[in-house]
Amino acid sequence: MQNIQLYIEGNRMDMFKDESVSLTQTIQNVKDIAKVFTNFTKTFSLPASKENNKIFKHYYNYDIVGGFDARIKKSATIELNYLPFEKGKIKLEGVDMKNNKPYAYRITFFGNTVDLKDLLGEDKLDALTWLNNFKLNYTNSQVKLRLQAGLDVTVDSVTYADAVITPLIAHNYRLYYDSSTHVQDSRNISFVGSGQKNGVLWSDLKYAIRVHTIIKAIENEYGLTFSTDFFNTTNSRYHNLYLWLQRKKGNLIQDDQTFTSQVTNFDGIQNPVYVSGDVIGETLTVERTITNISLTTVMSDTSISYDVLIYRNGALFTSLIDNTGNLSSEQFSFTGDLEDGELTAFVRGRDSVTFNTFTLGFVNIKPNNPSEQTVGAGNAEITETIEFLPTQNVPEIKVIDFLTGLFKMFNLTAFTLDDGTIKVDTLDSFYSAGTSYDISEYVDIDSSQINIALPYKEIIFKYKGTKSLLASVFNQLFNREWGSLEYNNNESLDGGIYKVELPYEHMQFERLTDGADNSTKNVQVGYMIDENEDPIKGEPLLFYAVYNNSSPTSISFLETLGQSHIEIPESSFTGYYIPSNSVALDSSTDDTTIHFGLETNEWQPSGVFDGSLFEDLYSTYITDVFNTKRRLSKVKAFLPLKILRNYTLADRFVINNRSYKINSITTNLGTGESDIELLNEV
Repeated sequence: MQNIQLYIEGNRMDMFKDESVSLTQTIQNVKDIAKVFTNFTKTFSLPASKENNKIFKHYYNYDIVGGFDARIKKSATIELNYLPFEKGKIKLEGVDMKNNKPYAYRITFFGNTVDLKDLLGEDKLDALTWLNNFKLNYTNSQVKLRLQAGLDVTVDSVTYADAVITPLIAHNYRLYYDSSTHVQDSRNISFVGSGQKNGVLWSDLKYAIRVHTIIKAIENEYGLTFSTDFFNTTNSRYHNLYLWLQRKKGNLIQDDQTFTSQVTNFDGIQNPVYVSGDVIGETLTVERTITNISLTTVMSDTSISYDVLIYRNGALFTSLIDNTGNLSSEQFSFTGDLEDGELTAFVRGRDSVTFNTFTLGFVNIKPNNPSEQTVGAGNAEITETIEFLPTQNVPEIKVIDFLTGLFKMFNLTAFTLDDGTIKVDTLDSFYSAGTSYDISEYVDIDSSQINIALPYKEIIFKYKGTKSLLASVFNQLFNREWGSLEYNNNESLDGGIYKVELPYEHMQFERLTDGADNSTKNVQVGYMIDENEDPIKGEPLLFYAVYNNSSPTSISFLETLGQSHIEIPESSFTGYYIPSNSVALDSSTDDTTIHFGLETNEWQPSGVFDGSLFEDLYSTYITDVFNTKRRLSKVKAFLPLKILRNYTLADRFVINNRSYKINSITTNLGTGESDIELLNEV
């Protein structure tokens, strides 16, 4: 028998003498290969002793003010015979009562990896305010510059090279190349000399941000540290990946609309007890709950139509749309109370205008008197220069969904190390780091099972979005989705179909040919339009950005419609960014792709780009699962403490000279009895 000790936030808990505590561990289950699992226990009970009542703050008494918050998991540690065994979180499920008195607290223990889902919650990418370190103006000159040279940004002494770029992905039109005719304002990107007025218009393009900066933003926003086993700058399969910054379909700016930077120079603080920080800057920090916000403006031109947007902690909170003239204590309406947070005001106008004063007021500051408290006044000016904030332009996707998508894409595993670092690596790398334990003498030979390991007949790997023009046409022509893979080992099997779906768009790009002579040009483009060539929003688009500097075809760029085009690359640059589904344009350089299966490469159709997601990251595990010799064995074993405390799910258990991977293991921590699912190595 093992002696179990449980600590919750450092407090030793009293235990029932004969309470059964079972811990289940699995890193990736053959029955659900797309999920990353964590350790968890079945719900067990703690006695409602004097000490436990104190720690749980008499949870059964709901009249207690400031009692134990069972909505939030608490840090916990399990020891076996007073030796460290497992760290994680506990969740209080409820209290069992007997004779109207507390008898037992029901709790569940979870391993640390579950923190991700709890911590990220329902937040979307626009909550990652750290991304605004990579802000830049959205102007014809900046779009043109970032098409030819990425934006390098240094944050906290770390330089992020080519963090923001402009890829040749159009959101409104299909780009084409024809050296024989140059219609004014057409999206023909052929450049044959100065004086012509065709080409890609600067506002047809949007920026893209390196996925690595999003990972860093998640770390900074939530206080996480991911290991650099996979998330590193030398791993081109990951580091060369970009997210296209499209939040809505079509133009970023409407023809009759301009934007400003945020309102700054707030001063005139009347009630500093309610505001902290240097408000002569970018934000006001509210330190008390308020029930409303008021706004007063005085404009230099009261005929201009404008919107006022209030952001809280980097995400849009409330707005006043289509205002004209001065506002006098205009009320922002919202449900409930506004808790502590940073408020930032933006103005969006239809023309250039200056606000002589711009005053924010807080109403009904609790628990004080319900009177308006003016906390700051400043000024704002709408100009043609548009500040491009990544948080306002990232696609609408939850942080957890974006991160989970990356884990599915690259078949990653994650678990928390003792120092709090979340170790992230591919499944193959995870298993390669394991060692072996011979458990033959501890196995109960009286009962065991040997079952079929394959619970399904086919696995479908796919992207959620394949609706852009060329991908959609591909789907119709070949009766399958672009970049997808249906794996069944070329066999007709029994069972269900398992789907691994990424929450991203997967675009088919186009290497252009000259309409004049059908010659292939050294330029590749993409466009987010449908079969009718209408703009679509699409799912969040991930792609590889390739700097095209090997004999790139000169293309035409329009800074303004009706004016002469500009040659790209300009004389001071060697190339420009093109989108790709492969890390490199030549398979002999790098055959890595973000297709699940083997697809014809858009740039080099004759190349063999067989470094697909499945081939490089899934095939070892999946082909083993489909192997006719593969079995899922179930055994009981009484593992000694020296194994229980030291094995990891990357290790192998050896029984009678046969080696097995651990599919799952459930251990009664008191008795040491383990129910183990094992996959024989083939």
